[in-house]
Amino acid sequence: MHDFVSQYADWFYLVGAVLFILTLRGLSGPKTAIQGNRYGMIGMTIAIVTTFFVVPAPASPVVWLIIAAMVAGGAIGFYRARTVAMTHMPETVAMMHSAVGLSAVCIAIAAVLHEGVYHDGIHRFELFIGCFVGAITFTASLFAYGKLAAKKWAKTIKGGWVKPVQAILFVAMIGFGIHYFTTESMTSFYAMTAFALAFGYVWIAPIGGGDMPVVVSLLNSFSGWAAAGIGFTLNNSMLIIAGSLVGSSGAILSYVMCRAMNRSLFNVLFGGFGAAAVAEVAEGEQKQKNYRSGSAEDAGFLMSNADSVVIVPGYGMAQARAQNAVKELADTLKEKGVKVRFAIHPVAGRMPGHMNVLLAEADVPYEDILEMDEINSDFAGTDVVLVIGANDVVNPAAKDDPSSPIYGMPILEASKARTVMIIKRSMATGYAGLDNDLFYLDKSMMVFGDAKKVIEDMYKAVNGGGH
Repeated sequence: MHDFVSQYADWFYLVGAVLFILTLRGLSGPKTAIQGNRYGMIGMTIAIVTTFFVVPAPASPVVWLIIAAMVAGGAIGFYRARTVAMTHMPETVAMMHSAVGLSAVCIAIAAVLHEGVYHDGIHRFELFIGCFVGAITFTASLFAYGKLAAKKWAKTIKGGWVKPVQAILFVAMIGFGIHYFTTESMTSFYAMTAFALAFGYVWIAPIGGGDMPVVVSLLNSFSGWAAAGIGFTLNNSMLIIAGSLVGSSGAILSYVMCRAMNRSLFNVLFGGFGAAAVAEVAEGEQKQKNYRSGSAEDAGFLMSNADSVVIVPGYGMAQARAQNAVKELADTLKEKGVKVRFAIHPVAGRMPGHMNVLLAEADVPYEDILEMDEINSDFAGTDVVLVIGANDVVNPAAKDDPSSPIYGMPILEASKARTVMIIKRSMATGYAGLDNDLFYLDKSMMVFGDAKKVIEDMYKAVNGGGH
């Protein structure tokens, strides 16, 4: 068996690579996502089993220790996947990225310390890249986890000292890395790793909450490149392929999301928009504006007597775990002859595809879920738009106010509908710290309360009314 697998290892790895590609293809759409995940699991199983049989002959790995670690990690992952709430999914994803980064650092250190192994220039370069990318991924993802989980230690940093410190840490990291590359100095290798760990934290810490979806996507890309770099170190083609696929797909997704915000990736990572926006709100004058509020019963009556309703979900829906209640409301409206659709902005929520995942969990039909480009032209002919906890992605200031930090960002044009209803706990600003002009339009009505409770009350009102 060992000889057979070793002889045809490249073919097994090729099959695994094809399955990983099919995985990405499947994950590109909600209808095929489950099948895509199955391809990924099969491909990873093939890769792991094959790797056990291609260990060079002189090596004597402690197999029981490896299997024990895999079983423990699998058990933790299975438990987390079964118990994690959708509200905690973004920080869970960030934590997974940090684990990938940490593993890359540990493998690089182990490879450097491996006795009797000579590392030529190519291998030292691979170790250099894999280790510092992994270290940056680890601490950056750790901060992203803390930020998304609202941990006290994950505070946004700001001030004129931030960018100079970032530059100093980056230059020091590269400098020590080059010194290790040219001299094989272990002191320089450890110094490079330490500066990379510090840089990852200081690099992400100034970025505000409004940009966290892009940060999570980018860290996903970084974790892939870290894995690919370590794949070169371990001379494992499967790890190189898998890491490259993750890295490139994450980079493309980051680009798509930046485009959806009409901003460059450089501006997201070094512009500090989210933090600046919060500071602007905190330090600027708070102008008192008039808004109209109503009850869930009023909203239910309006929707039950409408011809068309568009629901715009945001993080408020995730936070209240209201997706199933929203599905029931939509089904009831459809039974009354109302045309109901869902409008999704690319950066709604706290991670890429957050709203799509929630709606899929509630079994909302895929054909009812439309992306921003598909639905924007329909808002003008829509009777009622129901916004659930979304803020920046429906803010008209992005189109009308050149002084706004989000000016030029493509938005869901909910303001064009005949009536707009917004469910919020209070008039507090959204995650990016910006007030929303939509809340103060004459056609808008605020419905305050927990999103799930409000939606349930709307459901009761719709059932009690007629179309």
